[in-house]
Amino acid sequence: MMTIKQISVTVREITAGYVNNDEQGVRGYDGRLDIRPPYQREFIYNEKEQQAVIYTVLHGYPLNVMYWVKRSDDAECPYEVMDGQQRTLSLCEYVEGKFSVDFKAFFNQPEDIRRRILDYPLTVYVCEGEASEKLEWFKTINIAGKPLNDQEIHNAIYAGPFVSDAKRHFSKTGCAAARLAKDLVPGVPIRQDLLKTALEWMAEHETREGHSQTRVGYMAQHQHDPNANNLWTYFQLVLHWAMTNFDMKRFKRIMKGVDWAKYYDLFKDQTLDTATMSEQISRLMRDSEIGRPTGIIPYVLTGNEHFLDLRAFPDDIKLVVWERQNHICPLCHKAFDIAFMEGDHITPWRDGGRTVIENCQMLCRECNRRKGAK
Repeated sequence: MMTIKQISVTVREITAGYVNNDEQGVRGYDGRLDIRPPYQREFIYNEKEQQAVIYTVLHGYPLNVMYWVKRSDDAECPYEVMDGQQRTLSLCEYVEGKFSVDFKAFFNQPEDIRRRILDYPLTVYVCEGEASEKLEWFKTINIAGKPLNDQEIHNAIYAGPFVSDAKRHFSKTGCAAARLAKDLVPGVPIRQDLLKTALEWMAEHETREGHSQTRVGYMAQHQHDPNANNLWTYFQLVLHWAMTNFDMKRFKRIMKGVDWAKYYDLFKDQTLDTATMSEQISRLMRDSEIGRPTGIIPYVLTGNEHFLDLRAFPDDIKLVVWERQNHICPLCHKAFDIAFMEGDHITPWRDGGRTVIENCQMLCRECNRRKGAK
């Protein structure tokens, strides 16, 4: 059963024991509060926004409610800021002397002003409960400011040694995963894009192995694992396979965003003819008929033309050919309105056919589907 408890915490309490470094992330509240977990996000508020937080406190105006989540018992730090991270950081940074307001740093303020700031009460709601309950609550309160994305929310819900170690590999600018995957996997590490991809790949891998799994289900299952070594190892294996079998220097522009884990699982036990594949890829990259160049490698591996988004006949060519055929489908010899006919390559693309008027015929939908299935 989820509980949401309101507590009052002063600026003095929340800034006590404040640290901000790559090893511990950003912590306060005597080390009990993860203000920004290691490798999660960079500071977002600009100087004007930071100063606005301090003005609010100096004038005794109410600061917006903050939300914390109570983590699992084996989490290294018992609380995490779910909403209010930037306000908390602004308070801590000011008390630490990192910026000034009206040309006055915290230590330049008179004693009574410093005391007023430190004694300012913050309203905090602490959530504790089952993962599904926390998720629903986070979706409800995650609506203002710079909201967390779904992976950041799930990092909080399933906080524990597994997530902490996974962030070390995947969630910092310049982290190991970012260096390895920069030309293969899109996304920003500090917004958890690489971690999300790694989790999706692992979940889909387990599903292909016969154990139905989802990204969130994998996080829940491994929440209390002492580390994320299996996830990190699989991610490395997938990308090293991609870099070994495909020439990064020649094909880099079409390699980012491919579902590499899928093809690693399918082909990792095969010895691929990389020289022949390279020649084929080079030829296809020069083919103006291909509308989706990022589908070239999946096509070369599977032979499925749907990956290529091949050029279709434009409407003006289709109209000319339809009139030339007297509206008759040449396969079933029935007349159709142009709306019920489709442009078809007489000589297929795979046999060198081009998308030009000389290679176009208008078939009825049924005949075109039947021909395409052969």
